[in-house]
Amino acid sequence: MATQHHSSALHAPAVSAAYPMAKPGYGKRSAPGQQPLTRDDFSLLPTRERYVAGFVDHLPDGASMSVKQLAKQLPLYGQQAISTALKALSVAGHLRRVRCAVGAGDETRWVFRTFWSRTARDNEWWTTYLATENASRTAAPVAPPAPTAVPPQRTPPQPTDTEPSPLARETPAAPPAPDAPPAGHTRDTGDTAPSPAYLALARLGRDDIRLGLSADDCTALEPLAAQWFDRGVTTDYLTSTLTAGFPAQVDSPVGLIRHRLVDKLPPRLPDIASTAANTPPPTRRLLVECTDCGRPGQPEALPDGLCRPCHQTHTTHGNSAPPDPTQIAAVKAHMANLRDLLKPV
Repeated sequence: MATQHHSSALHAPAVSAAYPMAKPGYGKRSAPGQQPLTRDDFSLLPTRERYVAGFVDHLPDGASMSVKQLAKQLPLYGQQAISTALKALSVAGHLRRVRCAVGAGDETRWVFRTFWSRTARDNEWWTTYLATENASRTAAPVAPPAPTAVPPQRTPPQPTDTEPSPLARETPAAPPAPDAPPAGHTRDTGDTAPSPAYLALARLGRDDIRLGLSADDCTALEPLAAQWFDRGVTTDYLTSTLTAGFPAQVDSPVGLIRHRLVDKLPPRLPDIASTAANTPPPTRRLLVECTDCGRPGQPEALPDGLCRPCHQTHTTHGNSAPPDPTQIAAVKAHMANLRDLLKPV
């Protein structure tokens, strides 16, 4: 049965105002459902563990929980003693170290957190809580972007029941623009920006004079190049494909480019955006870290927050049977024999 320690010789120091905070998403996280703060908190723990637990309990959420930072604030113990105390607090059910992957694609990174509970919890409670914490993070809806505020219109509404003004009656209607192009046809004018396909063809001559195309050539080849962009290729891909391995002398640049645009047309790929929208996001479970060696694993695979080797070492520490007297005598005899062999002749 645990002995209650009433000694008040060691009180946890007050948290310094300059105590370092971890990066956003890292550091201490308080578990829910804790009992109110009392003077008898951690009274069943040894002196060192009670000292460290009292300090950690007063840290705000997001504070750095590294052994190095804790040792700087707790002058009575070094880093090794702080690490041993944190391992004992994990076994006692007060903390769990976890890691979780955040982000998507190439931007995935690991986030390390330390969940703290003033109230001691058993392994079943921690396993259930971490599963609930993971489910809440996975099912949390993404906040929609804030709608753009539209400024109020300052132009007063025009009355609809009144007759038009005399000036409006005298102003003739604007005649239709002459030579208007038919629908579906865009003309290369100063007011219309050229398409990416047209620009890619026009830049071929800038990169290599042997592939110089006229404006009429670019306009004629623009529909063929536009088919490449419709299939999801980039300008660099189109340019490198058209310019790779052409002969040293090009007699007809427009003929060579037309031939490659037709013969090297890439296949049509499925829409990546629609495929990604229909694919559910991958489930990212919280991984518990061994408080002693940092080995990750599922919550149920790390009882007391320790991996199997560290847990066996902790449970067998101090409980090992005394060595056999015959083995002690055999070791002494072997050492005496080695000393005799080392004596000079």
